[in-house]
Amino acid sequence: MKIGAIQICSVLDYKENLKKIEHFLKEAKDQKIEHVFLPEVFYSMSDGQTVTPYLVDKKNEHYKNIQNLAKKYEIYILGGSAATKSETAKAYNRVYNFDPKGNDLGSYDKINLFSCDIKKDGTQKKIDEGDTYQKGNTPKVIDVGAFKLGLSVCFDLRFPMLYQDYVKQGAQVMTISSAFTRPTGAAHWHTLVRARAIETQSFVVACGQWGQHNERISTYGHSLIVGPWGEILSDAGEGEKLIFADIDLTEIETVRASVKVFK
Repeated sequence: MKIGAIQICSVLDYKENLKKIEHFLKEAKDQKIEHVFLPEVFYSMSDGQTVTPYLVDKKNEHYKNIQNLAKKYEIYILGGSAATKSETAKAYNRVYNFDPKGNDLGSYDKINLFSCDIKKDGTQKKIDEGDTYQKGNTPKVIDVGAFKLGLSVCFDLRFPMLYQDYVKQGAQVMTISSAFTRPTGAAHWHTLVRARAIETQSFVVACGQWGQHNERISTYGHSLIVGPWGEILSDAGEGEKLIFADIDLTEIETVRASVKVFK
């Protein structure tokens, strides 16, 4: 089974972001990729101080724009999140998943919201997602054809119990859509993603944003596809691109039989 991840530098204008994604979806079809993962807030990236005006809401035009990516290219669209209208002034950071016919496979609202106050090289970086996002409260595993997928977003990566619970629910693949900052990404990204794969003995697709999105936000990139032994199968590095890897779900059984973490 061939899976792919699209790494882009999203901006506020959703039309520009969709244009980039469609470019890489065409490439994915040419490569015969069956499942494509998207990064955190791929639809519209705000400055972190205000909520994007392009909120997904039930079956509105923004919801349909995401759904149509799957239908138009007849491909699974997985793992990417978009700011979604909530019952408060804040938005949910919600993961959307669609099958090749555009059927909604289920969603997940980011549970662990990012907060940091980092001083590095004389620059102060302070971000609190709680200012603009409403916290989710329900973990989610969905059925994606031949496998079960555990859903998560960015800062969730630092909470290993979430993924261990997903294994108990039968998940074989974990998705971590992300917009990791440059300082935390350079320090922790590869280590944390590989650790989640090793701990859960599962495939992990960690699809990230990359680049300078606006005056306040820049992200690390290095989208990863990691195997259940912790080996990196593909690393996007820097730049906007599509990465992919062939995965064999039977490798999970082999790894779990070799090192019996889950009994």
